[in-house]
Amino acid sequence: MKDQLNSDPTTDMGSRLRHGASGSGSDGDFGFAFNDSNFSDRLLRIEIMGVPSECHPNGEDCTGISDWDHHRKRRREDIKKEIVLDLSLCPEEQILNDNQPDMDDGAGCENQDAEAEAVAMAEEIHSGDEDENRNESSWSMDCSTVLRVKTLHISSPILAAKSPFFYKLFSNGMRESEQRHVTLRINASEEDALLELLNFMYSNTLSVTTAPALLDVLMAADKFEVASCMRYCSWLLHNLPMTPESALLYLDLPSSVLMGEAVQPLTDAAKQYLAARYKDVIKFQEEVMALPLAGIQAILASDDLQIASEDAVYDFVLKEVLGSHLAQYIRFPYMTCRKLKKVLTCNDFDQDVASKLVLEALFYKADAPYRQRSLAAEESATSNRRFIERAYKYRPVKVVEFELPRQQCVVYLDLKREECVNLFPSGRVYSQAFHLGGQGFFLSAHCNMDQQSSFHCLGLFLGMQEKGSASFAVDYEFAARLKPTEEFVCKYKGNYTFTGGKAVGYRNLFAVPWTSFVAEDSIYFINGILHLRAELTIRLCS
Repeated sequence: MKDQLNSDPTTDMGSRLRHGASGSGSDGDFGFAFNDSNFSDRLLRIEIMGVPSECHPNGEDCTGISDWDHHRKRRREDIKKEIVLDLSLCPEEQILNDNQPDMDDGAGCENQDAEAEAVAMAEEIHSGDEDENRNESSWSMDCSTVLRVKTLHISSPILAAKSPFFYKLFSNGMRESEQRHVTLRINASEEDALLELLNFMYSNTLSVTTAPALLDVLMAADKFEVASCMRYCSWLLHNLPMTPESALLYLDLPSSVLMGEAVQPLTDAAKQYLAARYKDVIKFQEEVMALPLAGIQAILASDDLQIASEDAVYDFVLKEVLGSHLAQYIRFPYMTCRKLKKVLTCNDFDQDVASKLVLEALFYKADAPYRQRSLAAEESATSNRRFIERAYKYRPVKVVEFELPRQQCVVYLDLKREECVNLFPSGRVYSQAFHLGGQGFFLSAHCNMDQQSSFHCLGLFLGMQEKGSASFAVDYEFAARLKPTEEFVCKYKGNYTFTGGKAVGYRNLFAVPWTSFVAEDSIYFINGILHLRAELTIRLCS
């Protein structure tokens, strides 16, 4: 994560943001003109509205992420992002009340309609005839008072250039000579953030550095549509140390913020952090299940979960109270056939949906490898990754079963070159379990020493999973696709009477040293994949 935060793209983004990248790429530093009458054409009157203690008790300053989260959620319940242009209060003053009922965003585009609607809304609010209106205006009318007023000299071209919000405000069709004053009403909790935002619009810098303060500025920048400040806040937060608490908080920002392109790198980093921290989802199962839904979704969406198989994800989701919201993160095509059968009888899924999911998974398993790769490639750039294979502890296999004339199965195991290289010098990789005659078996590929020649080589073994008194006499054959024909060639045959927990195989499957096996010109890898096949036939059961 540290490397990601300090990567060149992020550094480049930070460089652009420091220079006020708001779309033009040529913004200058006008910090000298902030609140200076010599370089201003309007007065901004900021009315700071307070909330009496009986309306919101226990008001306290935010000193950390947890305090900010509590404070933000409280504000989200009480304050809606609402805009009213009250033109009836003063012919020379434009009043922007940020705590009034919502207007249609499109209304501001038509000057005459905007004026008429704003006047009508203002008259309706001030009439006080309807209880419903008093409720809609929330605490801003019934429960708030003006604590103090701040007046700033502003330059409308500078603010309009940085913010569509201010552009609309200053170009609403009013005669410039009559509209020198603009009044903005804000919650007291937004005061510091707004002042930081206004200063940023001039200087392209912020003086705050803590996460709570930056989040407040980010919210203000979203409200007043200052995309360059949103990007800058996102970049600064991105470079602060990430914690589970902060990551969850970034994912729980209001939808208007989360949907912003400017915040995408921050939310992506939060998802990556949670996915990396809880990648062993079974080990941290209780902790993960206690996370909010957005956190669990970020973890289950990861390709790098350290899980035995997709069956484990399915079992985990079924334990979740919000399992219906997580089913989309189960990659059914990589579940075992035995588990897919259970999906069809699971009461947690609609039967039609379950049938569709299972059929899709089975068709995928039956597809040719090139078709599977094509489906995976199509989804690699989307959020739906059901055909993308995770880094399973146990590698998926394809199994073809026969009942007659004897119980038999053919198992296909594919290993990537990178997986094989990483086995050196003594690693092992195991397949998912497959079943024959009611018993579970598995394949395992090893990097081990050839006992006769004393060099490393690839070994392939077959093991029986369950322990018990039953014994199975099995004929088995190992084969691999080889260049140039790319056909399967038998490499080893044998027979063995299995009892539970036993394994049998060949220590040097290809009879070549490890270096020859993984060489660039190796005949064993086709498009970077080692294709192995095992045929098992039961001779007799006792």
